[in-house]
Amino acid sequence: MSRRRFSSDSVFFSYLTLSGASIVAILAGIAVVIGLQSRENINRTGIIEFITGTTWDPVTGIFGALPAIYGTVLTSFVAIIIAVPLGFGSAIFISEFAPPKMGAVFSVFIDLLASIPSVVYGLFGLFTFAPFMREHVQPLLQGAFGNLPLFQGPPLGVGFLTAGIVLSIMILPIITSVSREVLKAVPTPEREAGIALGLTRFELVRGVLFPSSRSGLFGATILALGRALGETMAVTMVIGNRYEISSSLFAPGHTLSAVIANEFTEAGTPQYLSALAGLALILMGITLLVNVIARILVLRITGATR
Repeated sequence: MSRRRFSSDSVFFSYLTLSGASIVAILAGIAVVIGLQSRENINRTGIIEFITGTTWDPVTGIFGALPAIYGTVLTSFVAIIIAVPLGFGSAIFISEFAPPKMGAVFSVFIDLLASIPSVVYGLFGLFTFAPFMREHVQPLLQGAFGNLPLFQGPPLGVGFLTAGIVLSIMILPIITSVSREVLKAVPTPEREAGIALGLTRFELVRGVLFPSSRSGLFGATILALGRALGETMAVTMVIGNRYEISSSLFAPGHTLSAVIANEFTEAGTPQYLSALAGLALILMGITLLVNVIARILVLRITGATR
């Protein structure tokens, strides 16, 4: 019996170790393959010149990634600014204010919103949302804030702002779902203590729920940011696909994933393919950097609350 138990424990431990190691191996394998594929262009151009370059000309073999990096960061930043308040508000409403049956219905709709394919969001953005932005939203913003560089230029409908708003809709279910579960995980005695002290619902949320769950809420934000950074199809359809850096949110632009999706089938030279692999490597690096920073901040937040 002891030998059988020892044998089954060893097999189970080996299985768990292999499962955990496979995640690291897959991530390392992807990074190594993409790094090797991007080596040719980096050797010709130089890593600094490739990251800071602003020209993308496959004919002459000049490849610069900065406009795509700029578009990726800007659209993701716009999406987070819009989606975080809406997501937190929806999560608070579902977990704290809505009756149980209504909260269950809202949760179903949130899950359905998360299951919609990105190409459907792209079609919605291209055929419905972009014309609405061009005819109504962008002229309104230009009339109110036209003296700011962010809202200058012709209202084209497509561009950084439209892509950021579409992204915010796509990441809203992630923030809402994760935040809802985090808020529900706050211990009941802490809620009851706040109520016993005579706190209003607003004071309970601000003074009890948020401090107790802020690391989880921050994790939900970072998880949504990772989705926004890597989104491809919907952004490609509404960002305008112009390879340049502009201070205006109305201007068309590009993202790292959109460049890869648009030009991969047209890459006819080894350096061209290598440059696209370099964009993928940069995107992986940005995502990794965001997650590392998030881990550090979460550790500081949880350490400060102890």
